[in-house]
Amino acid sequence: MMARAQYPVLTRTTPAEGPPRPAPGRRYVRLRRHRRWLVPLLAALLLAQMAAAMVTTAVEQTPTIDEPVYVATATDYLHEHRIRYNPEHPPLGKLLIAAGVAVARPHYDPSYTGTQGDVGRHLLYASGNDPWRVMLWARLPVIALTLLFGLVAFAFARDLAGTAGGLVALALYAFSPDLIAHGSLATLDVPMAGFVLTSAWLVWRARRRPLRYLPLAGACLGAAVATKMSALPAVPALMGLAALSVLAAGRGPKGAARGGPAASTGARRPASPADAGTGPGREVRPGTRDAPIALAGPAAARRRTPIPFLAGARGARPHGVLRLLAGPVGGRRQKALSALVGGRCRKPLSAIAGAGVVALVAVGVVWAVYLAVDPRLRFTPAEPVPALHGLRGRLVDLLPVPDAYRAGMRVQFALEDQPWQGFLFGHLYTGALWYYLPAALLVKTPLGLLGLGAAGAVTVVALRRLRPAAPHLLLPPGVLLAAAMTGSRDFGTRYALFVPMFLAVAAACVPRPARRWTAAAAAALVLFTAVSSARTFPYYLPYSNEAFGGPAHTHRLLHDSNVDWGQDLGRLADRLRQRYPGERVWLVYKGSGVPSYYGIHAADPRTVPPVRVHGLLVVSDSALAKAHGRLAELVASSRPAGAVGRSISLFRR
Repeated sequence: MMARAQYPVLTRTTPAEGPPRPAPGRRYVRLRRHRRWLVPLLAALLLAQMAAAMVTTAVEQTPTIDEPVYVATATDYLHEHRIRYNPEHPPLGKLLIAAGVAVARPHYDPSYTGTQGDVGRHLLYASGNDPWRVMLWARLPVIALTLLFGLVAFAFARDLAGTAGGLVALALYAFSPDLIAHGSLATLDVPMAGFVLTSAWLVWRARRRPLRYLPLAGACLGAAVATKMSALPAVPALMGLAALSVLAAGRGPKGAARGGPAASTGARRPASPADAGTGPGREVRPGTRDAPIALAGPAAARRRTPIPFLAGARGARPHGVLRLLAGPVGGRRQKALSALVGGRCRKPLSAIAGAGVVALVAVGVVWAVYLAVDPRLRFTPAEPVPALHGLRGRLVDLLPVPDAYRAGMRVQFALEDQPWQGFLFGHLYTGALWYYLPAALLVKTPLGLLGLGAAGAVTVVALRRLRPAAPHLLLPPGVLLAAAMTGSRDFGTRYALFVPMFLAVAAACVPRPARRWTAAAAAALVLFTAVSSARTFPYYLPYSNEAFGGPAHTHRLLHDSNVDWGQDLGRLADRLRQRYPGERVWLVYKGSGVPSYYGIHAADPRTVPPVRVHGLLVVSDSALAKAHGRLAELVASSRPAGAVGRSISLFRR
């Protein structure tokens, strides 16, 4: 009774005070319990929708302008094992395409003579092959590699901002229309950009384990350079970042998770009582980290900060100065001082060695790729290689690469010296505009990715814990973009696909746990990007964001691979067969496809007087952007009759 009177809460008659309030965070217990499989599931769903979009696009699109050249060169690698066609691009990307071509097993006539474009068309349309089947198999390896680079973006962002940030980066990557469009083609732009992203991520990871990650970073950098020569400006940038990673190696906290945010960003963990100093019961041992603490006096952080350099990095061997302070004075004093000076000198040498490892491995990968095609390194170009004089020629001759690589660089410089036509915001011009690529990226990049990527770049620079990652996120794309802006070929954002990749990773740094509104804003912008990407399905190549009118208006602003790369010839054939059977067709087509193969029987309206052009006038949007003379008169005197795939315009006369 005494117990019941004293503790009435134990009795059954005590009135209940209401249901107990759930503990904070109880609603998220189930989510945390299933986190182990939830994150892989979300990542798999994002990559699955990207794969579905790319495969659908690959199945429905006819060969673009560059694809037959790459496919024919890859087929020649398989059958003849020689470097003959397309020397302006190194072999690695075409070896990747060759993996799919080997499954398709097309008929190939190595005795056929002609330009590399002629060989590509002959392979697809005049050798008894099914171009739909050959192109699908040639595109599948690039699709698979594009998905793998999505995992790289996820891992890079997770190292910087945790798992939630990794999912943000992967979502933006997976919904990027430019990456879907070019990732579904048998071209070299996505592989090169992805290899640069992978190399930058591995160099960042080398801050913890340089011996493990620097050779891998060099291999990925070599893969980028062995895919497209436009990756060469990234070599000195990543070498410098490798040197920084070596200098930063060993500075992180001892208990940080390997590869996690704390380990990657160098965030400090709270000091434990054992680290506080020389408290009671703690023995001061000469020649250990305790010695400088004891010399500093009481265990206070303000007294301890000037001394820790004497003990070296956490987990490292005791510094020579400790032996000087704790041991007898004699000959050891001079040896300890020599060790101190030598340690300081070894750091720059180690950084230089790290940069050298990246460069040597990259060069080795380039040589290995050429040897994989032809162990004898024969080079018999089908077309003459132009000569290159002056400083550029001397620099090319000094590069430690195979002769075929140097010949390809000469071809690239010759192409750069030609006057090309460009089209930007409705203006046709000859030459190049330095701001073309930034302007085209503003048009072609989803607004959500632009906003989050820009905010992420600012966040990386502004936040102290993320600032060490700023060079790794901003320097490689910045250097490559600056180099691409000096080029003379304003043909599309495909020359800068590394920008949306790095923007996606930078965007992961925007959500901050301390400010919930940042997470909500990031989620809203990711959703907006997903909706914008879904609205353009399956016409990803002519995508433009809502600020510029959407995909239906892209042909008024840009041309070439931004809109019309010859990809909709098959769709045009279906439209003519369904809606205009037996009607007279006049065609101005820009692409590598053969219209007659798809059942399109048309004449060129520019070869006859305008009064004879009656019926349906079909014009590729790239040709429409450059229309002048007779074609411009024909279009002006016709009335619009629709569009095919948002890249081909129909007119009625």
